Amino acid sequence: MERSERIQSPDGRRVKKTDILRDFQVSFFAMSRLASFPWTFLEKDLDNNKSSDLISDILNQTCLHSLCRKFPPSVRFRRLFLSELIRREAAGCDPLDELYDALAEVVGAADTAECYKSYLLPGGEAVSLSESVALISEGTTGLVTWEAALYLAEWALDHRQTFAGRTVLELGSGVGLTGITICRSCSPNRFVFSDCHSSVLRRLRANVQLNGLTEETSPTVSVEELDWTAATEEQLQRIGADVVIAADVVYDPDVVGGLVKLLSRILRGSSPEVLPEVLVCSTIRNQETYDGFKQQLEKEGISHEVMDGPVRRVFPYSRLSSVQLIRLHS
Repeated sequence: MERSERIQSPDGRRVKKTDILRDFQVSFFAMSRLASFPWTFLEKDLDNNKSSDLISDILNQTCLHSLCRKFPPSVRFRRLFLSELIRREAAGCDPLDELYDALAEVVGAADTAECYKSYLLPGGEAVSLSESVALISEGTTGLVTWEAALYLAEWALDHRQTFAGRTVLELGSGVGLTGITICRSCSPNRFVFSDCHSSVLRRLRANVQLNGLTEETSPTVSVEELDWTAATEEQLQRIGADVVIAADVVYDPDVVGGLVKLLSRILRGSSPEVLPEVLVCSTIRNQETYDGFKQQLEKEGISHEVMDGPVRRVFPYSRLSSVQLIRLHS
C-alpha cells in the first residue's frame, strides 16, 4: 500500500488512514471531548512526513464537510477544535491557508444556546439533532443526549429483529437519538416518541422532522405527550405497543414511582398472548436511586433480567459510566 493509505501509530503499528479520518469525523460531529480525539496519530504523521496533507484531509472531513455546513456543531467547539489543529500544524509543517480561513469564520461568530450534534450510523447516514449546549436547560435534562440513550441505540443496531415490523413506544424520548436510530436502521412498522415536558416535546418534534420522519413516512412516526401518572388506558391501547423502550429515565426518586406504575400497567394491560417486550436502559449515577427503582419493580411483581452481552461500539461517548440494560417481565 502507498504511504498515503497507511499511518504509523505511536507504537509503530500501521493503521488505515481512512480509519483515523473516520475517528476524527465521528468525534467532531458528536462534539466529543477534544482529549478523546486521536491526536497522537496526527502528531506521529507530522513528525514523519512534515506535510499538512493529513490536516487538510481532517479539515475536509470535519469543518469543511457538507454536514457541518448544514448542521454545525457549536461555534465554541469548532473554535477549540480548529485551535488544536493549528497548534499541532504550527509545530510540524507549513501553514495551511484553509485552516486559518476556517478559524476566521468562527472567531467572530456569536455563541448560541443551541447546537447540532450528528451521530454517524454504520451505513454512513447521520442522525442529526438540535441539542442544548447546557446539560440542564429550561428546567429539564431532556434537551441533550445521555449515555444510556447512546448505548440503547447501539444495542438496537445489534438486535434489529427486536424492532422489525413492530410498534414501538419510547418513554422519555428526550431529543430523539435512540428512536431516530431505530427508525432509520431497524425497520419498525410504527414508532411513537413520547415525553411530557413542553420544551422537550418541541425539540423532539423538530428533530424528528429534521431527520425526515413523519406520519407519511415508513415507518409511521408520531410524537405524543405522555405523562406517566396521567396516561389513560385508552391512550395506551390506542398506541398498542409491541415493544416499549426507555433510556435514562431512572434518575430522580420522585418520578420513579410513576414510571413503575406505568410499566406495570403496560405489562398487565396487554393480552396475555401478546405481551410487549419492555427494555429500560439506565446510566447508574446514584446506586440508591437505581436500587430503589428495582425494589419498586419487585413490589409490583415485575421481574427483570440484565442484558449484559457485548454491543458494537458505534457512537463516541464515555464508557466510564455504569450503564445497565434490563428486560422486564410481569
